[in-house]
Amino acid sequence: MVTVRRRPAPGQRRGARPPAARAATAATRQVTLGPSARGRRLDQALVEAFPQLSRARLQALIRDGHARVDGRAAKAASRMSGGERIQLTLPPAEPALPEPEDLPLRVLFQDRDLLVLDKAPGMVVHPAAGHRKGTLVNALLHHVRDLQGVGGTLRPGLAHRLDKDTSGCLVVAKNDAALRGLQASFKTRQVQKTYLALVHGQPPAEGHIETPYGRHPRHRQRFTGRLADGKPARTAYRVRERLHGAALLEVDLLTGRTHQIRVHLAEAGHPLLGDALYGGTRKGDARVKAVQSALGRQALHAWRLAFRHPRTGAQRHFEAPVPVDLRAAVDGLRPP
Repeated sequence: MVTVRRRPAPGQRRGARPPAARAATAATRQVTLGPSARGRRLDQALVEAFPQLSRARLQALIRDGHARVDGRAAKAASRMSGGERIQLTLPPAEPALPEPEDLPLRVLFQDRDLLVLDKAPGMVVHPAAGHRKGTLVNALLHHVRDLQGVGGTLRPGLAHRLDKDTSGCLVVAKNDAALRGLQASFKTRQVQKTYLALVHGQPPAEGHIETPYGRHPRHRQRFTGRLADGKPARTAYRVRERLHGAALLEVDLLTGRTHQIRVHLAEAGHPLLGDALYGGTRKGDARVKAVQSALGRQALHAWRLAFRHPRTGAQRHFEAPVPVDLRAAVDGLRPP
């Protein structure tokens, strides 16, 4: 069993708020390795303990002296016995101020507290390596006054996100109070999220998938539900329409793990059309492959979103129209 505890930054009293000038401080994590770490390299053991960090990132932290084993520096290749106490220090990210850009946004709803957007497929949500410009955040900073700094510089106002090639509903907070309220709703799973997914094959009329979930142990860009242990992940679906070599599903995302719908459906034998990462482009006959080639992305759309408004408490429901490219894909697979 791994236990994780966050400690105050050096010189900071427990519970004290750091001054603004020192807001970007290092974060320290402590874990106790479980029996499964016995005989494993330090970097391998830390991949299990910190699944949100890539092995390359962990190796760099170890190399730079940010990981200590029972109080001592260690190498990535050091073999663990299990039971060691690890202290991992995460240096603050280099400050990077996204630049406002005049990019189009599809606004479904807006008030003084939040916006609900219909994110276009192909748009990255927030700046990251290789995507410093042209993101949804760059567009938000242009269109929304005083959004800078809400919830942090790099991801202002974002309570959740969508993959680059996933279209549809995304809610953004316009002030810190709204952001805290939305984050609490997502954390307690009070947000209802329904997607449309175009998948290969003919799945049962409905299904419920529940698995442990985490980063793939070998392919670090992927996630999997085929783990002995992991965070719980739950997905429910029902067939909306059966098509040639494919089916259009309504999918309820009951937990919000990274790539969850893509992984659960792929590992159930029905990957999304156009999903190269999880095998979707390797299936289907000539007609299906022609449709997914024209689509040019994974066939996933965040169709409906419902949550309680963080200020009023009123239940709000939103729906993003099915985008043209996904409609064309469905039409292309309907019987003549």
